[in-house]
Amino acid sequence: MVLGSDRKRANGSRGLMAVGFVLAVALTACSDDSGGGSDSPPPTPTVERTTLSPTPSPSGPADRAAAEKEIKENWRKFFDPKTSTKDKQAVLENGEQMGPVLQAFSGDQRGGQVEARVTKVEFTKPTAATVTYTLLLNGATALPDASGTAVEQDGAWKMSVNTLCALVQLSGNATASALPGC
Repeated sequence: MVLGSDRKRANGSRGLMAVGFVLAVALTACSDDSGGGSDSPPPTPTVERTTLSPTPSPSGPADRAAAEKEIKENWRKFFDPKTSTKDKQAVLENGEQMGPVLQAFSGDQRGGQVEARVTKVEFTKPTAATVTYTLLLNGATALPDASGTAVEQDGAWKMSVNTLCALVQLSGNATASALPGC
């Protein structure tokens, strides 16, 4: 056992719990009791470390560099507390339908403490990519090497609804499955 390892683990757990709490509080206001939503739960973000270089996908957008740049910028915008709800809707898949979730998310002051940094984009289709990112809470790593997806919709690369819903589910909010759009 490495001296201080339990302390580091506890700090990481507290950070993850804080991110989950922020998302749970922010999203609870928009839940409904009608049982709406899909039958299958959204995927949970995963943490995966590898030392192998992934094989590039033979399919992908024509201009991979431009698409990767747009994905990184749109994820940064989505988690930026200065970005308006309307602008967040523009960078989220099916953003119009996710308006109530975004309103609640941006209405919580603690939501302004969360930031995402994209570290890797791997294209899986011409209109889809796996995104590796780190969530920070007040500048400290809360969820390292998380995996999400980006999709091209209406000519723009957007954070997928599945990724947002997985973060909501990760928050431990029991009503997450009842959220419109999740």
